[in-house]
Amino acid sequence: MAILHGIKNCDTVKRARAWLNTQGIGYTFHDFKADGVAEKQVQDWAKQVGWVVLLNRAGTTFRGLPEGDKANLDEAKAVVLMAAHPTLIKRPVLTVGGVVVVGFREERYRELFKQ
Repeated sequence: MAILHGIKNCDTVKRARAWLNTQGIGYTFHDFKADGVAEKQVQDWAKQVGWVVLLNRAGTTFRGLPEGDKANLDEAKAVVLMAAHPTLIKRPVLTVGGVVVVGFREERYRELFKQ
């Protein structure tokens, strides 16, 4: 079963959900802004896709962090920050069959679901 992790009012998450619904692909939605995300989960994603890919440096949450939090980032520090501030995670994060996909690209979803 696929799990789509994200924030319900994020436009990219909305596009991913619409695509999954249109294709008739079953999934569970996990709103990590409302429900949080475990540090272990973020750590697992970071190990699979790389913490640099997972961390959203372009968003207002990252820009609003104290300079000390942004300085000397490494995987361990980034994982702690993303778990504490889930809006630092690029969206959406799709997990299916042990595969983790960050962001929404229709071609990638088609390939993943063999559509």
